[in-house]
This record gives sequence, C-alpha cells and structure tokens, in this order.
Amino acid sequence: MKGDVADPSAYLGPMTSDTDPHALLYRQIDPDGALRLTSDLLGKCDDGELYLQFSASEAFAFDDGRLKTADYSRDSGFGLRGVSGETTGFAHANEISHKAIARAGETLQVLDPGRQTGIVPPERTNRHLYTDLCPLDLVPFAEKVALLEKIDAVARAKDPRVAQVSASLLASWSVVDILRPDGFTARDIRPLVRLNIGIVAEANGRRESGSFGIGGRYLYDRLFDAKDDGAQWMRGIDEAVRQALVNLESVAAPAGETTVLLGPGWPGVLLHEAVGHGLEGDFNRKGTSAFSGRIGERVAAPGVTVVDDGSIAERRGSLSIDDEGTPTRETVLIEDGILKGYMQDRLNARLMRVEPTGNGRRQSYEHAPMPRMTNTFMRSGEDDPAELLSRVKDGIYATSFGGGQVDIVSGKFVFACTEAYKVENGKIVAPIKGATLIGDGPSVLTRVSGIGDDMTLDEGVGICGKGGQSVPAGVGQPTLLIDRLTVGGTG
Repeated sequence: MKGDVADPSAYLGPMTSDTDPHALLYRQIDPDGALRLTSDLLGKCDDGELYLQFSASEAFAFDDGRLKTADYSRDSGFGLRGVSGETTGFAHANEISHKAIARAGETLQVLDPGRQTGIVPPERTNRHLYTDLCPLDLVPFAEKVALLEKIDAVARAKDPRVAQVSASLLASWSVVDILRPDGFTARDIRPLVRLNIGIVAEANGRRESGSFGIGGRYLYDRLFDAKDDGAQWMRGIDEAVRQALVNLESVAAPAGETTVLLGPGWPGVLLHEAVGHGLEGDFNRKGTSAFSGRIGERVAAPGVTVVDDGSIAERRGSLSIDDEGTPTRETVLIEDGILKGYMQDRLNARLMRVEPTGNGRRQSYEHAPMPRMTNTFMRSGEDDPAELLSRVKDGIYATSFGGGQVDIVSGKFVFACTEAYKVENGKIVAPIKGATLIGDGPSVLTRVSGIGDDMTLDEGVGICGKGGQSVPAGVGQPTLLIDRLTVGGTG
C-alpha cells in the first residue's frame, strides 16, 4: 500500500468530537435498562459488575521501504462478573443487548447466594488523566504513511552502515462503562498511541540491531511534531541508529558473578518482572509469592523504595479508574527496604481485609479483572550516577533489555541485554554482546548498594502479561548498583 491509498478508517464510520462516545455502548440497550438488569442479575452476589466496552484500533507497519500492513479493527461487548466468597462467575459476549446480558446471567446461577454484607462500592472520582479524543481520527491516513516514509528515509541517510529500517505506528481508543448492582456507575475513555523504530546496521559482514519506542495515553500530535529537528520521531531515529552502531563494535560478554550497574528508565522492566508480580495481591493471598506474609519485614536494602502509581497523567500504564471502577493511586509497596503492602483488586482486598488499591485490570471485556501493575518503579536515591560507575572495578553496565523469562512466584529471572558495556576500574571500556542477567528478584533487592538520583520512567512501550492477559504498563528506576549478579555471556 502507498500513501495515496484511500483512508481505510473511513469504512469504520465517523467518531467526531460531537459524538457522545458512550452512545457507542448503548445501541441495543438503554443505560437505565442496563443498570436495572445488572441489579437483577448481581443483586444476590457479594460483588461484581457489568463491564461494557467499545474499542477501535489501528496498526501500520513500514519495512523494506514500503508500507507492509495497515490494520484496522473495531470491537464491542460486555463482561458480566459475579463474586460470592472466593468463587467468581464470569461470562462475556460481543453483543451489548438485554437478551445477551440476561443469557450471560445464567452463568451466575452456579454461585451460592452472597453472604457478605456492607460491601462498599468504589470511591467516585471526576479525575481525568488523559484526553477523551480519539487518536485514530485526528491525523489523516496519508500523513501517517508519510511519517513512516520520512522515518525510513532519514534513518537511511544517517549513516551508510544502516542496512534496514522498520517503523510502526499503533493507536487504540477504548470507551468503558462499569455498572454495579448497588447503582454505582463509572466511565472512562482511554486513548493510547505508540511509535516503534528498528534499525539494522551492517559492516564487514556483521549485522547488529538497535531500537526505540515511545508512547502514552495521548494523541498522535506528540509524535507528529512540526519541528522535525526536535520531533520525538527524530530522537527515536538517533537513538535506534546509535544503539545499532554501538552493537557493531561490541565484543563477547564475560560470564560469571560480577558487579552490575543498571541504567535508569527501561531497565526497570527487570524490577517489574522479578519483583512486581510477586507484590500482586492474588499471589500473596494464596501464599505463593516470595513476599507472602512478610508485611513489615525488611525485604530489600536500605534506601530501596518501590511504588506502583496508576495516577500519573498520560502515562502508558495509567488509568483514571481501574477496570472495577476504583480510582487509581500511588501505592507504596516497599519503603526504605521494608515491605509495606501489595497491589489489590476488589476480590483479593476483601478477602485479605484491606483496601483496594486501584489495580484491578483486564485486557478487555472478554476477561475478568485481576491484580495487575500500572506504572511500577523504584524512587531515586541520593547517589551521583557517575560516582556509582566509578565504584565498579570489574563488572558490566546494562542500559537496555530485550526478551527474558521470569518465574512469577519465585522471582527467578533471565534477561537478555540489548545494550551493555564492560567496565574496568570505573571506566567503560567496550560494548558487549550476548550478556544475560540471571538471578531472583528478592535476592537482588538485598544486594543494591547504590541508588542514583536520576529516576526516569520508560518511554512508554511496556506490555505486561499475566494469566493469558496483556495490558499496557510502565516501568522506571534510577541508576542502580548491584554488588553481585550472575551474568551469562559468550566470552
């Protein structure tokens, strides 16, 4: 497909600023009727909700100098959940109608009548952390393709060693209504955009790659900056090309237990995977996490403070309300090395007799909510990052990660570094290739010996998987010095 192809989004129908987005949910049922039906079907349950969702998404992939794919989709449906005690009944369908919802309510007949009293609905909020506008409609199709073409051309002109360029644009827009049997209703409209750039550089028969991604809950205008020299996409090209060229000069990574310095920002994905999941309420209620039953105990080195905060404006992992209607908030999980609490949805919070923290999340109406992270990060310390580097006599400095494997229960992980350096006597001596970090999150937290004053959140590309569901998430951390960590290498 080329840039002069007619805009496929035109076939999806208009979604203008004059349209009530919530009308997209109530084409076959009226809001009052939906609320009455929810009360009838869930009135005998301890908890639950009717979750209505409309979503639209698009994805463009540009590779080999041409537009390879342009995908558009629209979807709508409901998820009906009833909770009695520890038992959940859940049904969903892609038709939002009285008949379909009533039929789904038959699933709840397997539940025992609720025995809990005084179930408190979520706190109401008028807070909006992002725009209601739909990013798909505000930039013409031809301009999206033109940007991808420009990224390809500019990247190839950066350096003669650039052999391959790939770029993609993704956007989604979701309209959500949450209805409870007690009459509580909550609404949210969620935009999300993302730009990815991948570079392959080649020299002397060797090929290495670099990448960059950025995104958040805002509109395309953040990416389509008119001032090209300062545009986000231009910064992305520079970063992806730089990383690819650095990797062209890399040497084999050493192997063994050594000192590791982690850079700020995206390396927080290691914290997210190796520690964050172990701090989610369901694992701790069931006693399967390494952090179960340890509230008030020291679980990390002094100075380590870990926070989950879904209330940061426009961040990829943020939500005005979670998928149960609870307003998101800042939740301190570990403070100065002491375990303070867990991330909770309504079900696990009720069973553990604590407050929900706004972490009940689901991939879509087809899934029931569970405790999930939003934006999870370690707060800054007081150390100068340059001084931390000077402490490394023989070790590695890792600034970016790719794929990895994690055992959520134990926190054991294996992460591949996509950009890392050998350090000797406090100096970076060479980029390295093939390094993997091996360890377990709870142990790593106790080995932190330096915390930089440069906490940075990632650029907005994180995707978190759990229980077969994927949701957008954010990570972050300052520069971290870890005394001992196993490095798998090829040297």
